[in-house]
Amino acid sequence: MKINKTIAILALGLSMTACVSEDINTDPNSAYSTVPGALVNFAQRELSDYVNTPSVNTNNFRLTMQYWQATTYVDESNYNFTNRNVSNTIFSTNYISVLNNLLKAKEIINSYKPTADQAAGWPTNKKNQLAIIDILEVYTYQNLVDTFGNIPYKQGANLDAFPLPAYDDAATIYVDLLKRINEDIANLNTNATGFKSFTDGDIIFKGNIAKWKTLANSLKLKLAISIADSSPATAQTNALQAITAGVITTKADNCQFQYLEPSPNFSPIYENLVASGRDDFFAGKTLVDFMVAKNDPRISSYYEEVSGGGYAGQVIGKGGEFDQFSHIGEFAYTATTPGILLSNTEVAFYIAEANARWNPGQALSSYNDAVTASIIEWGGNASDAVTYLAANPFDAANWKKSIGEQAWVAMYNQPLTSWNFWRRLDFPVLNAPATAINNAGGKVPVRLAYPVLEQQVNNSNYKAASTAIGGDLLTTKLFWDKF
Repeated sequence: MKINKTIAILALGLSMTACVSEDINTDPNSAYSTVPGALVNFAQRELSDYVNTPSVNTNNFRLTMQYWQATTYVDESNYNFTNRNVSNTIFSTNYISVLNNLLKAKEIINSYKPTADQAAGWPTNKKNQLAIIDILEVYTYQNLVDTFGNIPYKQGANLDAFPLPAYDDAATIYVDLLKRINEDIANLNTNATGFKSFTDGDIIFKGNIAKWKTLANSLKLKLAISIADSSPATAQTNALQAITAGVITTKADNCQFQYLEPSPNFSPIYENLVASGRDDFFAGKTLVDFMVAKNDPRISSYYEEVSGGGYAGQVIGKGGEFDQFSHIGEFAYTATTPGILLSNTEVAFYIAEANARWNPGQALSSYNDAVTASIIEWGGNASDAVTYLAANPFDAANWKKSIGEQAWVAMYNQPLTSWNFWRRLDFPVLNAPATAINNAGGKVPVRLAYPVLEQQVNNSNYKAASTAIGGDLLTTKLFWDKF
């Protein structure tokens, strides 16, 4: 773990103040000397930036999932992630900028002494605030496990106490994450009154407890589906509980971070495609060819046509002239495109997968619902969806192919999520480029290697973790990736 750590109080200066209606240091809803909402604000921004950025220094999953291709710097398309120390950045962003700041916010809340007029409502509001923070932590830890396998968990966020943390077993972490999310769901109380925090600091839901509860159920569903092949009974129980309790079903309830037009508060996609002044990305051939063959109505939103009409993607692993291939769609050139953390379309595909596994009589309708949600998300309408589904019907005999391919298309702007669907369902069939590095073993990576910095400064714990998972390789499957 990186020894030099961000001091949590810096979040007050670094947080996205343009997104709040008041100066975060004078939040009228808080009597804290240090405002925990500011730390939550900062952590939310950092988490969204990581999940959504296309920066090759941080998040290469649009390249890995063969949605985009780089024009010039093709190392990451060929799975060379060590040249830029990508895993180092993932660790530092998630552990320092996200988890450490959330831990500091929890510490402030737990030590706060309410005034007399706040005392009656404080126990309920305290539970709500801690649950909100914990949901963000659960989301972040799941991402880390799904990227690396075994990770620092019990000692992961507390960098003051554990600068060189031990790693925990990935499957055991998942058990605890499900336990935590169930506790968070129980602790969220929509009837809280009196003193509240996060009204400004919570950019995602503005302190709306009902929406946080819906998100928690949706995250529970996501956790459950992830272990459907490794722990099917636990997965089924938790997935069906979550769906029954109420998950995200409309775009209005999406968990997303709203960016603003002025610098530096614009979308990280806009930052890399526009504000950088660079032309680094165009369409990847794999998805373009698939969508063209399927006459997919979303393609005009995903990509721009080339000169003379039509869509063209570059072979994965190869560079090229920017204007020879389709550019990325308008959403990427829009400063205010929100950063999606968990969407109604994603949840719809989890429901479709849950039904295909455990309630096959509902699989067809939920598959249709999921594909329809994606088409509408990208500007289509119900008629477009009907036409597309008629040409691409659900195959109950090979449901993993149907759901896997359509989830891959639908998760175009959620590449981390897409990577999970692909590894779990083994569709679509993605081939590594011939130019891929030798360490990839001729395959698309199923995990990322641990940070080089971990090998240097936390070597004994790094070695133990590497041995436990079967080797620190791009080809080492996670515990839930069974087939």
